[in-house]
Amino acid sequence: MSEYFMLPLAVLPFPNIDPVIVQIGPLAVHWYGVGYIVGILFAWWYAKRLVANARLWPDGTVPMKPEDLDDFIVWAAIGVVLGGRTGYVLFYDLPRYIAQPFDILAVWQGGMSFHGGLLGVVLAMTLFSWSRGIRTWSLFDVVAAGVPVGLGLVRLANFINSELWGRPTDVPWAVEFPNGGPFARHPSQLYEALLEGLVLFLVLRFLTHSRLKLKTPRFVGGAFIAGYGLSRIFVEFFREPDQQLGYLLGTGWLTMGMVLSLPMLLAGIWAMATAKPVTQPQPV
Repeated sequence: MSEYFMLPLAVLPFPNIDPVIVQIGPLAVHWYGVGYIVGILFAWWYAKRLVANARLWPDGTVPMKPEDLDDFIVWAAIGVVLGGRTGYVLFYDLPRYIAQPFDILAVWQGGMSFHGGLLGVVLAMTLFSWSRGIRTWSLFDVVAAGVPVGLGLVRLANFINSELWGRPTDVPWAVEFPNGGPFARHPSQLYEALLEGLVLFLVLRFLTHSRLKLKTPRFVGGAFIAGYGLSRIFVEFFREPDQQLGYLLGTGWLTMGMVLSLPMLLAGIWAMATAKPVTQPQPV
């Protein structure tokens, strides 16, 4: 408990940016929602850029058409929202939603799980690729390459909303969040925005354009999964666990985020280790 009484020499002021960008009557536009929308649109635009560049693909044969991605964006949006909400309900606050099932629909109150959203998008990609005769892992690769931008934006929105803040600390860049008690805390949302957003995007950009790893289906997708899992596990050591869950198994350090991210890290490593280059043109 001593960590809750650490007093840093200086605390960075919370910027107090209004979580609502604009409100007209009962309709409000939140930074959180804009982060999701911009993230999805960027991933769609970026994926089309990758598909339009034949140099990145084995023998210059692109495994899908740009029009396929135009159609897939609707599938992706549905997968993100339904998967993200379902994941949060199941993984983070199931007793509450069993007691109050209609609250499941109250998405404006917050409560989205990245891990659930990922599972929703993976299911959407699998079904869509089967329906179009596209290599599933190649679709996963092009979509994953642009996803970190959206992750970074949503984490910035978490910071603006003063939610998912970090553990008490005495580091010079500690922030006292308005709803985080009288403690200086790690701005763990910004750590995640940097690692899951900027750093992971640059790593994947290096793999797609310098190492030409789109010629090796599932390598880029595996790097994304492993990179996110590793980043999330690292940041969880600085992030306050969800109040309704706390630390798991009485460890004082193990969180649900770590438990859900470890399989991602292992799956990503497996995907990269077993990925093989495509040596012959594949039918679209």
